[in-house]
Amino acid sequence: MIGDGSRIGFVHAEGPSDEQRAAAAWLRERAADARVVPVADLDGDAGPFDVLWWHRAAPLDGVPAEPLADFLADGSNLLLSLRAMGAVEALGIDPVPPDGVGVESVTEPVGVLWRRLYDDHPAVSGFDSRRIPVCDRGAVPAARYENVVPSRGEVLASTVRGGHDAPREMRVVSWDRGSVLGVGAPLSFAEPAAPEVAEARSAFAAGCLSALADDPTGPSRPTSTADFEGFRARLTGDPHRPRYHFTPPANWLNDPNGLIRWNGRYHLFYQYNPAGPFHNSIHWGHATSEDLLHWRDEPVALAPSPDGPDRDGCWSGCAVDDDGTPTILYTGGDGRRQLPCLATSADPRLGTWDKDPDNPVIAAPPSDLDLLSTEHWEVEFRDHAVWRDGDTWYQLIGSGVVDEGGAVLLYSSPDLREWEYEGPLLVGDDGHGTVWECPELLDLGDRSLLHVSNYEDVVYFLGDLTDGEFEVTTRGVLDHGDFYAPQSLRDGDRLLTWGWLPETRGERAQWDAGWSGALSLPRVLSLDDDGRLRQRPAEEVTDLRTRRVAAGGPDALDDERRALDAGGRTLEIDLEVALDDAEAFELSVFESADRAERTAIRYPREGEVVVDRSASSRAGAGAADAQRMPATPYDEPLSLRAFLDGSVIELYANGRRCLTSRVYPEADSTGVSVAAEGGRASLTVDVWELEPAIAPAPSAGRGPRP
Repeated sequence: MIGDGSRIGFVHAEGPSDEQRAAAAWLRERAADARVVPVADLDGDAGPFDVLWWHRAAPLDGVPAEPLADFLADGSNLLLSLRAMGAVEALGIDPVPPDGVGVESVTEPVGVLWRRLYDDHPAVSGFDSRRIPVCDRGAVPAARYENVVPSRGEVLASTVRGGHDAPREMRVVSWDRGSVLGVGAPLSFAEPAAPEVAEARSAFAAGCLSALADDPTGPSRPTSTADFEGFRARLTGDPHRPRYHFTPPANWLNDPNGLIRWNGRYHLFYQYNPAGPFHNSIHWGHATSEDLLHWRDEPVALAPSPDGPDRDGCWSGCAVDDDGTPTILYTGGDGRRQLPCLATSADPRLGTWDKDPDNPVIAAPPSDLDLLSTEHWEVEFRDHAVWRDGDTWYQLIGSGVVDEGGAVLLYSSPDLREWEYEGPLLVGDDGHGTVWECPELLDLGDRSLLHVSNYEDVVYFLGDLTDGEFEVTTRGVLDHGDFYAPQSLRDGDRLLTWGWLPETRGERAQWDAGWSGALSLPRVLSLDDDGRLRQRPAEEVTDLRTRRVAAGGPDALDDERRALDAGGRTLEIDLEVALDDAEAFELSVFESADRAERTAIRYPREGEVVVDRSASSRAGAGAADAQRMPATPYDEPLSLRAFLDGSVIELYANGRRCLTSRVYPEADSTGVSVAAEGGRASLTVDVWELEPAIAPAPSAGRGPRP
């Protein structure tokens, strides 16, 4: 029985439809005291009901909202299914209603794709899978969030269709006004279904009603550090989740944004999707640190405004100090338009931001260039880097020019609000991509560094800014692996840079993990005496060391392999190696006992570092291709620092070049070995265990509570 002892009312607006009659009949078989009642007959208080179920197949036009709104105001519980989930705005539940409401033609099994964070929710506790079919045929009314997410609700499930995950179709939402559960899946009781689908549909619907009847304080949108700590605690035990590289508390992370040091704290903002581990309606996540190493989760700092120019997402941007006022510029998305928006904060902790009422601060892209238009965007025009020179602010925006390639556009302003287009800073340059994202111009003293992200690599240019144009003298790649969209922070006399480390495993694996994305360690960028780029971990990183587990040896290898007396998932390995007469040296990490699973980091005589991922995952997760970076030893042994962290391998060669790799070994693959091939290699090697950057909460309940 559903909610033994609970009083359930099944409501309709203008006489039950065939679908409602079928659902009501199903309900009466499982809740003997259930009653069918017109919306107009609700009393305004809770009446005789603990739970109301509004299951509506017809359009919502003309349905009176007041009786149900009064019912909710009394603190009672409501299930909204099919099109009824589209009424959340009219009922005062959420200012952002589902943007996909209508009839769906179902020709294969369709159901809910449940989030890992809420595996123990009563609606799904009886299932052994997160993928639950509820319909396999018919033209069925339904509702879903697609390009937007609810402003006040917590998404519990997306969609699975024909065995394929569709995470961007969000079907089940929990709200904490009273306790409201929206189920926009095609949960039709009038349509026939295969026995196994009908059984799953029945069990899922019963679970949803029981959740409201038995445990009405369902999951709600996280609003505090404690809420996010609860998320992190629920994801502990995942061997692939980094411990000292920053990851989101759960869900999705991409580009680092708005890096700033304010009131003695480092502030890290980042692209964040609160609805799950997939890229969609982007918010700004927020974390703070006093030492660059140990991060505290803060509430979401920036969210799309339902009626604003950032309705579909608050995308990448930067933070500056405008004479004591922290200010961010970011890309707002609305439909196929993306334009710069501005926000300021009076909060000393930078937790709340006020969006400029005149957003966007640039009304349209420049018209004198044939800027690229694509399927998704009227014009590719996004991502912002801002700095001040004297009394003038300058801004870079990434774009692309038809038949020429990526472009960086330059603007100037006296006040961060009135911007004048100065022209292209750099366009094309030897075919380095059709669109340049996340441009940034950094002053390294004798030279400036301009970097752009071109969908594949982060390309950098060393040169000089002269009369509004960038004159390139040197080109390179900032990281030769899984690294993208970096952003920098001027910290005293040094430049710190973080990059996004995207997953290389598929969306299904990311969904089941409950999280996606990590950030690199903070890197210091500088030039050496010869004007070449240097990259090294910030010196604070050494403070993560907790125990040296191997030191000094072996001194030499002669065409042999040796296992190091060290292993683990969170290690720093520092070595220097000279090949002598060996053909190659190999550092093998994340090894299984039989070496069937391993990631080989090779240094052959040709003068490069190669990460061989062909055996990195017994389960076949992640990319298997080899990654390469030049590693000319500059007449000295190769110096290599390798940071291992769950699924991250971050390499620094000779303090100059970087290669970051994502791999997904099994939990028991923790071994480390070294080898010389075809001769003798001399080396020294030290290994440290490193501590976590964010300690998980000691225990966790079923997600944030009201």
